[in-house]
Amino acid sequence: MHFTAQDLARTRVSDGADPLWETALSLHSLRVSRTEPALAAWRQHAVRHGPGPLPTLFALVPLTGYFPDFLTPFASQYGVEPGLEAVMSTPRQRLRAELTRLSGHRALPGWARGIAEGEPAALRRLARGLRTYHHLAVAPAWPRIAQRVGADRELRRHAVQQAGVEAMLRTFGASMRWRRPVLEVDYPVQRELHLQGRGLVLVPSYFSCGHPLALVDEALPPVLVYPAQADGQAEGPRPRLYGGEALRDVPALLGGRVKTRIAAGIRSGG
Repeated sequence: MHFTAQDLARTRVSDGADPLWETALSLHSLRVSRTEPALAAWRQHAVRHGPGPLPTLFALVPLTGYFPDFLTPFASQYGVEPGLEAVMSTPRQRLRAELTRLSGHRALPGWARGIAEGEPAALRRLARGLRTYHHLAVAPAWPRIAQRVGADRELRRHAVQQAGVEAMLRTFGASMRWRRPVLEVDYPVQRELHLQGRGLVLVPSYFSCGHPLALVDEALPPVLVYPAQADGQAEGPRPRLYGGEALRDVPALLGGRVKTRIAAGIRSGG
C-alpha cells in the first residue's frame, strides 16, 4: 500500500467493530472452529431450528477465496441497518461484476442471478438473511467482540497520540510492515494499492483469521481489516482457513444438504 503525506493525514482506525465485516468473517470461523465461544448461540439455534440463511450466505462467502465487496460496504461502520441499506442499494453493474468474478471461482446457485440483476426482491432476501444471521450469531457475542476490538483500537490510538500515524503503523508486527512510504502486508497474492490521497481505514476484527484483508475493487474507499489483538497483547495461533477437522460439523448444521468445497487463497483478486 503506497502512501502520500495526505494519505498519512487521512489514515485512521475505525471507531469500533464493523458489523457486516464481523458477520461475513464469522462465516469463516463457523466452518473453521467448533469451539469458538462467540458462535455458541448460533450453533444451538441451528441445531434446534435448522440452518436458516446459512446455505445462502455460504454460497456467497466461501470458506476461502474471493467474496464480493458489496457484502461489506463502507456504510456498515455506522451500524447493521445502514450497511444493509448500502447492500440493497449497490448499483446493478457492481452486483453483476462481483458475482461474475465469484462465479469464476465457484459455481453459484440459480437464485444468485436475481441478485446479479439487482432485483429488489432478491436483494431484500439477501439483506434479510444477513440480518437474521447477524442477529442470531453475531449480536449475542457483541460485548466480547467490542471488548477485543476496543482493546486493539486503544493500543493503536495510544501510538498515534504518542508519536503519530507512522508510529501506529509500526505496531502491527510481522504481518504488516511500515517502510515509508509503503505498508507491506502479508497477502496470498501480489497486489499494489496506491491510496492516492484517500487515506486508509484500519478495521480491527474479532473474527478475522490469518492474513489482513482488503477490498478487491481499488476504486472503493481503501479499507484494511486485520485480526484484533486482545488487551493489547498478541493472540495465540488463530485458526487457519485451509481445510481441516472443523469442517466436518458444517453438514450437521446444514442438515447434511450442503457439500463444502475448499479452495486456496483469501479474498484475493485472482
